[in-house]
Amino acid sequence: MEDYIIWFDHLGMSDVDRVGGKNASLGEMISNLANAGVTVPGGFATTAHAYREFLAKDGLREKIDNALDALDINDVNELARVGSEIRQWILDTPFPDALEKPLADAYAKLRDGNDNLAVAVRSSATAEDLPDASFAGQQETFLNVVGLEQVRTSVKEVFASLFNDRAISYRVHHGFDHKQVALSAGIQKMVRSETAASGVMFTLDTESGFRDVVFITGSYGLGETVVQGAVNPDEFYVHKPTLTAGKPAVLRRNLGSKAIKMVYHTDPAAEQFVETVKVEQDERNRFCITDAEVEELAKQAMIIEKHYQRPMDIEWAKDGDDGRIYIVQARPETVKSRASANVMERYLLNETGTILVEGRSIGHKIGSGPVKIITSIKEMDRVQAGDVLVTDMTDPDWEPVMKRASAIVTDRGGRTCHAAIIARELGIPAVVGCGDATEILKDGQEVTVSCAEGDTGMIYEGSLDFELKENTVDSMPAIPFKIMMNVGNPDRAFDFQALPNEGVGLARLEFIINRMIGVHPKALLNFDGLPRDIRQTVEKRISGYSSPVDFYVDKLVEGISTLAAAFAPKKVIVRLSDFKSNEYANLIGGTLYEPDEENPMLGFRGASRYISETFRDCFELECRALKKVRNEMGLTNVEIMVPFVRTVGEAEQVVNLLAENGLKRGENGLRVIMMCELPANALLAEQFLEHFDGFSIGSNDLTQLTLGLDRDSGIIAHLFDERNDAVKALLGSAIQACKKANKYIGICGQGPSDHPDLAKWLMDQGIDSVSLNPDSVLDTWFFLADEKID
Repeated sequence: MEDYIIWFDHLGMSDVDRVGGKNASLGEMISNLANAGVTVPGGFATTAHAYREFLAKDGLREKIDNALDALDINDVNELARVGSEIRQWILDTPFPDALEKPLADAYAKLRDGNDNLAVAVRSSATAEDLPDASFAGQQETFLNVVGLEQVRTSVKEVFASLFNDRAISYRVHHGFDHKQVALSAGIQKMVRSETAASGVMFTLDTESGFRDVVFITGSYGLGETVVQGAVNPDEFYVHKPTLTAGKPAVLRRNLGSKAIKMVYHTDPAAEQFVETVKVEQDERNRFCITDAEVEELAKQAMIIEKHYQRPMDIEWAKDGDDGRIYIVQARPETVKSRASANVMERYLLNETGTILVEGRSIGHKIGSGPVKIITSIKEMDRVQAGDVLVTDMTDPDWEPVMKRASAIVTDRGGRTCHAAIIARELGIPAVVGCGDATEILKDGQEVTVSCAEGDTGMIYEGSLDFELKENTVDSMPAIPFKIMMNVGNPDRAFDFQALPNEGVGLARLEFIINRMIGVHPKALLNFDGLPRDIRQTVEKRISGYSSPVDFYVDKLVEGISTLAAAFAPKKVIVRLSDFKSNEYANLIGGTLYEPDEENPMLGFRGASRYISETFRDCFELECRALKKVRNEMGLTNVEIMVPFVRTVGEAEQVVNLLAENGLKRGENGLRVIMMCELPANALLAEQFLEHFDGFSIGSNDLTQLTLGLDRDSGIIAHLFDERNDAVKALLGSAIQACKKANKYIGICGQGPSDHPDLAKWLMDQGIDSVSLNPDSVLDTWFFLADEKID
């Protein structure tokens, strides 16, 4: 019987040539990982031998080979015609008796008397899911298959799917011989996820290749909506070392729209076994799985990754009946795990423009060209080299022409859909899940598609100037101090950590508040008393979180912990919020609580805010977030920096207030650093240092206040220079005071990023670290190394 049918628990990875990559992997996990905590539904597979015997019937193999040998895959219309013809030949050919009986017997055994047992029938190609190639989405999957007749039909459809247009094109594109690829059909018990949730996860970050996280996506119902990109799913990042330590490990949560779900078809006589239905709004406003379930998924993913010794791409499903989580597929991740970690590729926009559409970015590249709005596969021949392909949902069927596009933009889809995977393989920037790109963008319109600015991908009007910078970081020359980075955007943290660095010298909390929260903390603390229109706006923002205040704290935790995890165990110095009153006023609800100041730059900001009665409750929320990251999640590489401290009295009050909120200097290794950015800070450095563990110089404000310049004024902007002798005198004084007190001294202002010669001067003064903008790290590093050698 095993010539034609093999049960999963008799299979392992040595059987890829017999049952293909997917089915061999299922067998491997059932045989080896069940006792380790990985749960996989049982089933059986047809063999590659059975497939070849089937094709040998009535000369079918020879007919297929002749048709493919004469095919030009670049002719999209001819590809579609030949593929359709081959598939119909397969559907019209009966199974040989040697396969028919074993298939019926195995299905009867799996069913075990349950006439209503539903199974999934999946494809598994013998050249599929190998470490050097992903055949993601190339063949078919059939869900909710009930009864022997439906199983027979589905297996034959799976065999035929080896000759989908996309599969034929993919094999030619990647150099696989059609004759050498065989197909196995896996028949597996269905997980009842139509009443729960399902999705895809990767054991690395799919955009940066960062290995210390598990990236999980999920949505309601059967998993095909996520895999196909038909739905914008929830997203979660889990930090592996924190999870291993037994601490709360969910770094990030992004609530997806989850507008539809795939469920079993309610009409048993329907031709399709499943149907797509709308998801109720209250369900859409909740995450589809809990944090505990997210962590359970990550644990199973880590067990699988450890067993296979490589990054993995895994499909999962939660059963609505028993509440358990199951792994239904696992394959090697084949894009980011193969990328060279030694070559840093940076795409930079050299100008800005009007943003037309936003979505989720795939990759970090930039592309531009004329828009081609495509509504069906029949129009694919309209896409020419260099066009920006815009569609509702990019289907893997379109892979033959996707490689022509300079960029891809879709209304629907998440980061783990097959279309996104193929876009990454082809090295094409893609922005998915835009919602309304096909309505807003116009055919023929010139646009620039940027995935170089973080999680959010931007489609700009016009053809903007951009450049690609490449640096090899195999061996960075030694320099006598630490180069750290200024990182505000947690979206880019996994990306930036790959640059040579000694940690983060400045993580701006206000960037996290502005980008990830967008609401004034007072509006969240006083949610019930907000005007109706503002309250409704805030309600939308806080969807998925248990309360307005929890939303604020949890989002701060997500931003801070993402930065901390990305750079761990190196230091991440988090600066407490330093919004000015006009900037706070720009947040949702901000005008209700902020004073109208003539010069906000010199007004209610920094330490003065924290100790004031009117803002103290907001400051306490920042403390709650920092305490959770350090004490509960165990990310003690996070240090605290206090900005804009005007007097020694303020310094003492803020440090005491931090201690009252569970953030005491020295406790659990906590260092509290002060921004040295007022002339008073440098002049009275010894007194300020009595309350802090060191200084980080803010050269922007120090220059402004030393020279009496408003750095927001364009009229006198030409006088702003951190290299002015008066500024350097204060810089030198602060550095020497810290060295005398044996305390940390660094600089995190803009000056060293703009002026490598200033960085050289600081190096000569004996500064401990210079914190630079990420885009200037490599250039400054090499400049300083050259200066040192000279």
